[in-house]
Amino acid sequence: LGTCGYEGCPTRSEVRAFRPGEGGRIVDRNDQFLGRIALVRRVNVPLDAIPLHVRQAFLATEDRRFYQHNGLDWRGLVRATASNVRHMGVRQGFSTITMQVARNSFLVNKRYGRTLRRKLIELRLTRIIESELTKDQILELYLNLIYLGNGMNGVEAASRDLFGKSVDKLTVSEGAMLAALPKGPSAYTPRDHPERGLRRRNLVLSLMAQNGYISLAEAQQAASLPLRIAEDEWRPDTGDEPLALDAVRALIDSIRPDALKEGDVTVYTTLDLAAQRSADRAVLRQTTAVTRETQYAGSRVKEAAQGALVALDPRTGDIRALVGGRRSKRGFNRAFNAKRQPGSAFKPFVYAAAMRAGMTPATLVDDEPVEVEQGHNVWRPSNYDDQYIGTITLSKALAISSNAAAVRVSQTVGIPNVILAARRNGISSPLSTYPAMALGAVEVTPLELVAAYAPFGNGGLKVHPRLVRRIEAADGTLLWSAEIAPADTVMDARDAYQITSMLRGVVDGGTAKTIRDMGVRGPVAGKTGTTNNATDVWFIGYTPTLVAGVWFGYDTPRPIAPHASGGHLAAPAWADFYMNGWREPPGSADGWAPPPGMTMRVIDPENGMLAGEWCPERKREYFKPGTEPTEVCNVHTEQMNDPVFDVPKSIPIPDPIRKGVNGIGQLLKKIFRF
Repeated sequence: LGTCGYEGCPTRSEVRAFRPGEGGRIVDRNDQFLGRIALVRRVNVPLDAIPLHVRQAFLATEDRRFYQHNGLDWRGLVRATASNVRHMGVRQGFSTITMQVARNSFLVNKRYGRTLRRKLIELRLTRIIESELTKDQILELYLNLIYLGNGMNGVEAASRDLFGKSVDKLTVSEGAMLAALPKGPSAYTPRDHPERGLRRRNLVLSLMAQNGYISLAEAQQAASLPLRIAEDEWRPDTGDEPLALDAVRALIDSIRPDALKEGDVTVYTTLDLAAQRSADRAVLRQTTAVTRETQYAGSRVKEAAQGALVALDPRTGDIRALVGGRRSKRGFNRAFNAKRQPGSAFKPFVYAAAMRAGMTPATLVDDEPVEVEQGHNVWRPSNYDDQYIGTITLSKALAISSNAAAVRVSQTVGIPNVILAARRNGISSPLSTYPAMALGAVEVTPLELVAAYAPFGNGGLKVHPRLVRRIEAADGTLLWSAEIAPADTVMDARDAYQITSMLRGVVDGGTAKTIRDMGVRGPVAGKTGTTNNATDVWFIGYTPTLVAGVWFGYDTPRPIAPHASGGHLAAPAWADFYMNGWREPPGSADGWAPPPGMTMRVIDPENGMLAGEWCPERKREYFKPGTEPTEVCNVHTEQMNDPVFDVPKSIPIPDPIRKGVNGIGQLLKKIFRF
């Protein structure tokens, strides 16, 4: 039982520590303010920040003997009773400011009803408050608690709402208007009822004069002034509220639904404010662009396109930015819950299984039409543009997102091993054993796909996403916490490094070259994804300190546009987010270091052989011992590089033409050689 003799009543220490709630605070990883847990339109201010004339206006109107009584004003009770009897009705109340504090603080959520029992509890609490707090402390609580209409609690919020300025800037006339509101906040608001509000304000001014707070002349002067009401209503902390906060609130509700009962709790998230703001902007901009793309294709769009973004630390799993979609369909977080086909963004797991089986980025595969038997049927997958270029390395196959090559590799290593690679990395959604799953014909959420890329960038460790670090009460008491979950080794670090090397090629010269075209520099690896009929577009990309994924499509699946692709519509949003929301920490600009136990070779990226003297392109590649190439390139030789048409330098031919002529000669030599 509490101090008032009933269950749920506060203790004396709770009375002393009480502070009107502002809705709780949600902060980012650097303790920067993100938003409120619950929307309470209140801003607490200390008593000395409230002008004396504002305090006096409330005292004159609500409790003129506040500093003389002990919480129960017997004179006021007798006076109010006599007035009510004289007018045969309730014309005056006798609640003191202290009684209103008791009623609007500790009893506000109690279900005692309008009963004698509740009144007795209120009176008992009033005496306790008077014994534990000074008069100034009680008045401060009152001025921060009192409801003043339009959803505003306390004088600071009401002042911002009505007058567009803080309470410490109010004139006597404006302060009196605030004090006029408690009797009937909706009835006397000057925004809706200006004449009635002015009459009530003038009554407050006369009461202030009667009690000696201002002179009669000052009261008359203030009463003659018009009220200038702010045109725009004040809405705290919601205009540009981060799109991630709905997910944070949902998590709080699932782990500590009673958090706000502990007062103004603080929720410490893993989010990064700069990254989150950039993510919000990037997704909202790109959903508009995707919708426009659909319209340009001649389609009628009944709903706007949607998007999702997840960015997390690949070393810890801490979520740095999160966008579950536009503000529509509140409560449905697409980053967490929307299951969509990833298309080619699933291919890295095919190649991870290949690395585990002993293949390398330099292993050759045919990029030619392929057939796979499925029972009595034959499946003939085609490349995105129906173009094929012959025998290429696995690295090249992933860079150009060859479907034919990915299917061949998956058939070589076995679909069960591809599934196993995806499962180890963190894909938990159902995965079919059909051959088409190698091309992403499965359904996953953006969160699990992004988290499953983390082992590629962190040396083979599976991470567990974390959004909230801890929740603390107003006094710093720890209410709940989530430590970083231990990472599990799910890949050979050497395989992870090779996958990263291959995915860097996707960004540097493959289907995600848009990332470089938009100005992103430094080490970046990633993969685009486009589903059949261009229904979904993806890009999952990572750096040494961040792995992020974006998805765009429609809630009701439909083609975006005939030639929509992840490189064209998803990668730009990733680049936009990354360039404007993330800064790589010092030391990460050098990229990924090869793990111990690897052998470096310089190869010809065209054929995977050791680069010879005459190879036009050369690339440093790392291999597990025993898998490195041993043959020197026999395709590019000195003879092959001799010009067929040796145009003398003395002949004044422009360089482009000279190079073209020599290039034709090289092409002819290749044709006749093969």
